[in-house]
Amino acid sequence: MEILRIPVLTDNYIFLLHDIFSNTAAVVDPAEAEPVIKKLHELEAELVAIFNTHHHNDHVGGNKQLIQQYPQVTVYGGVEDKGRIPGQQVFLEEGSRINFANRTGEVFFIPGHTRAHIAYYFPSQSGETGELFCGDTLFAGGCGRLFEGTPIQMVDSLSKLSSLPDNTRVWCAHEYTLKNLQFAVTVDADNLDLQQRYDEVKAHRSRGEATVPSLLGVEKRTNPFLRYSQPALQLAVNSNDPVQTFARLRGMKDKF
Repeated sequence: MEILRIPVLTDNYIFLLHDIFSNTAAVVDPAEAEPVIKKLHELEAELVAIFNTHHHNDHVGGNKQLIQQYPQVTVYGGVEDKGRIPGQQVFLEEGSRINFANRTGEVFFIPGHTRAHIAYYFPSQSGETGELFCGDTLFAGGCGRLFEGTPIQMVDSLSKLSSLPDNTRVWCAHEYTLKNLQFAVTVDADNLDLQQRYDEVKAHRSRGEATVPSLLGVEKRTNPFLRYSQPALQLAVNSNDPVQTFARLRGMKDKF
């Protein structure tokens, strides 16, 4: 299974999963249809699945046109998003399994950004990295805003994702990394790993290079929204409670 990153809109990424043996494809969070169709034509591949993480239009905006173009496609999403994802046929819950190419993926229910958000995780096998498609819950250097969920829900969701192996690649849906790290260094200034990452990301973005995917091990060391139990972060927001620390960090980021 190869993963192709397709930049769309202002800062979104669509991810195309390509089975090079059967020449079939699945797409994660198609904000737009035309860039996906173009890439499928280049590959001469057939689209068989749409994996949606949540209902926001910049994640499902291409569903209808893709269904028209590829009527055999199956549309997946969370059971709590029933009625909100165009064309949804499969309703996934925590622990559901999906299959694509030679990989079996596991579904995580991760509310917070929305009440129905899910993630797709393909564990590592035969020396391959694990692959996590987490939509707008976990970002490189940050996390999503809380539109429909609560801080405790988001902490539980992020804790679930951070329990995965360090060599998991994090395929988040937006190129927000530089702005996220600009905030992170204001609350975790003594974190040398974070400072190094910030410098590296500035260099990448100055050359127009993508910073997605990131590695989960890097996120655990540098992402303040996974470090809400660390004394330095708690001191920065004057709290020794992990959930309150997270909530205060998120509130600061919202105004940053």
